[in-house]
Amino acid sequence: MPVVYKLHEESIVFHPLEGTFTEEDLRTGIAHAEYRVAFEIDQIDPDTRGGWAVVVVGSAHHVDTEAERASIVNAGGDPFPWPEAKTAPLMRIQPIRIRGRRSYLP
Repeated sequence: MPVVYKLHEESIVFHPLEGTFTEEDLRTGIAHAEYRVAFEIDQIDPDTRGGWAVVVVGSAHHVDTEAERASIVNAGGDPFPWPEAKTAPLMRIQPIRIRGRRSYLP
């Protein structure tokens, strides 16, 4: 599913679209429980017929504290504003494994 994301403090932070499984399904009620998820980012350039894909595997957690949310929203040097992050549910993926590849179409 498409999401808006950014890199923050060596993790990937994103907000899921309203009504998607991540809003509540990752809340197990079990202390220190974590889900492992995969997050893929890719791009294809039609002019060069080339592209790349990166897959990150890691544990996913809700951003629950106001201090953590403020750190993400107010991070300096971010070229793109992220106004919806002030109120949208946020998720953080702490990478365990990162793999990528470049490909070219014949």
